Amino acid sequence: MRAVIQRAEDVRVKVLKDGVLDTKGEFPRGLVVLIGLEEDDCKEDLNYLLRKIPSMRIFNDEDGKMNLSVKDVHGGIAVVSQFTLHANTKKGNRPSFIRACETNKAEAMYDEFVSHIRKSVDNVVTGEFGAYMKIDFVNEGPVTIIVDSKNREF
Repeated sequence: MRAVIQRAEDVRVKVLKDGVLDTKGEFPRGLVVLIGLEEDDCKEDLNYLLRKIPSMRIFNDEDGKMNLSVKDVHGGIAVVSQFTLHANTKKGNRPSFIRACETNKAEAMYDEFVSHIRKSVDNVVTGEFGAYMKIDFVNEGPVTIIVDSKNREF
């Protein structure tokens, strides 16, 4: 599993339904987390990101040092499925998504991820799996972190 984590302000997740963008949720401060699932991802990959993301200390304390987690600042998390995180761009100009997880497995793991994140953080906003979405936010800092469960230490 791969996640792109952005420290954010003024977060809004919108889903296109019947030609109209519907706001699914919003919050003033927190994280935007794009989750990409790969075909060989398993429970260990899921659990790694579930432990890592809510506890990641990327918010500034009163001394301006990144020592606080999203839980510490009572922020929200927007979780958005993003299969394009596993794009292969080695050949040609059209990305290949052959490593991306098949839809049914990806959706089940995404739903499980969201369910567990909701137990850690009070305000969790999601889009809709596989839908066309617009995510509006200000990348604060800017802080953007990429976490890949395949690069974890045991």
